[in-house]
Amino acid sequence: MSSPEVAFLFPGQGSQSVGMGKLMAEVFSQAREVFREADDSLGFSLSTLCFEGPEEKLRLTDLTQPAILVTSIACERVLRLNGLAPAWVAGHSLGEYTALVSASSLRLADAVRVVNRRGRFMQEAVPVGQGAMAALLGLPAEAVEALCREAAQGETLSAANFNAPDQTVIAGASGAVDRAIQAAPARGARRAVPLPVSAPFHCELMAPAQVRLTGELKSTPFQDLLCPLVSNVDALAITSGEQARENLIRQITAPVRWEACVRELHRLGARRFVEVGPGRVLSGLVRRILPESRVTNVEDPASLEKALRRLQEEVA
Repeated sequence: MSSPEVAFLFPGQGSQSVGMGKLMAEVFSQAREVFREADDSLGFSLSTLCFEGPEEKLRLTDLTQPAILVTSIACERVLRLNGLAPAWVAGHSLGEYTALVSASSLRLADAVRVVNRRGRFMQEAVPVGQGAMAALLGLPAEAVEALCREAAQGETLSAANFNAPDQTVIAGASGAVDRAIQAAPARGARRAVPLPVSAPFHCELMAPAQVRLTGELKSTPFQDLLCPLVSNVDALAITSGEQARENLIRQITAPVRWEACVRELHRLGARRFVEVGPGRVLSGLVRRILPESRVTNVEDPASLEKALRRLQEEVA
């Protein structure tokens, strides 16, 4: 079962939980093989960390990133086993690496190693406590950007994730983020929520990580994609492996334009969106961006069965 209207969406950091991928691996040999390949590539048992924890270790970004990627690809392989392949792919931040594995641009073993180092480089770019992120709800993007300019006061502060019409995440120096949180209600924000993250991702404070990751990505083989990917940095569809590499380099300090990515997928013809991997964050965002869209998620055998049943009913 394959539909030209289906887009696969892959989650980023923040979707991790102990036990993710375990049921898929117990039921499907294809999922077990994905975890085995990742364990071999990293030289330690990432599968044990995903299945059993401990949770505090799973929250470390250099482990979180490969854990989410591998769990997502395990689910993706099972979807393909059931005859469902995407016409387009996209991923939120880290999820763009997963999307490139799905599109056969990156080998799984290479992607796992790179995102393990990506997480370490991002964590080491800013000393703990000096950077922060926050979600601003109820403000349009233009108002968020104006708030960032005023709250920065000479420090780094910018929009990091344009997630939905009423949700933008900001990142930067801790003091600047605190000032923005305090000022947001007066600007009309419904809520301003500090995020429990280990570093201020997708802002200029990540420049040291960008430099280090550039070398890793330049030495990693990229093939041209078997299906188009709509990229975070500019919300444009690409099929070139070289362009995919350059976009991943740019992505480290650039904001994730997720709302624009989803709208571009819809413009290209996507009408069914499948969030592939742990959590349902992207499913919720898609529904807020395109209320008329058909969205489902796959993270375990139960959600797989539900998604396949829904998709069969829709294409019948």
